[in-house]
Amino acid sequence: MEKDSQMADGFLHKYFLNNSYKSVHKWVHYFDIYERHFERFRGTSPVMIEIGVGGGGSLAMWRDYFGPGCQIIGIDINPKSKQHEADGIEVFIGSQDDPAVIDAIFAKYPKVDIVLDDGSHMMKHMIDSFKWMYDRLQPNGVYIVEDTHTCYWDNYGGGVKRAGSFMEFAKDKLDEINAVHTHGVLPVTDFTRSTNYVAFYDSVVVFERKKQGKRQHPITGSM
Repeated sequence: MEKDSQMADGFLHKYFLNNSYKSVHKWVHYFDIYERHFERFRGTSPVMIEIGVGGGGSLAMWRDYFGPGCQIIGIDINPKSKQHEADGIEVFIGSQDDPAVIDAIFAKYPKVDIVLDDGSHMMKHMIDSFKWMYDRLQPNGVYIVEDTHTCYWDNYGGGVKRAGSFMEFAKDKLDEINAVHTHGVLPVTDFTRSTNYVAFYDSVVVFERKKQGKRQHPITGSM
């Protein structure tokens, strides 16, 4: 029986529950989201950037999940994060919104398939990282921002419907993806032309890329 494309084998959840290696800190409901959007990359040697290294355990988890030939790249401001480097894992030290750091990564790894933002969760950092990296992902890449509940917290620069929060930025992207239908009110952008969908979950926003063609609406029926 062919595996449903929306289902997976639960590798990540089982890895997390049985982890006796380096620290991995995740909300449990994230694992279904990861499996849904990352499953198609398994065994394809993807290149993944994870913003925020923490205890280093998730870098190792992604390497084991995606399999041989993948490259996992961590970004963190803490110089001690370099200790988590290993075969298939490289860590860049610097801020997630520093264009020099981002440029250095893409200079070395020009074909990035996945970005997972688990960094500072500060509004400016989340938005700037997206602006620096999204357009540079592979045409079928995926960009995930997690812990977006901070978008509602004042101490992270957020707040309910607060201008400048990442959540409001992401909501605007819903209009941008539909710009072709606004009769010129909104311009059709590179984001419009390159994005398949935006998915919102509890505390997670997913942007999946796919080159878009001209919109058509034929009518079928009897002569």
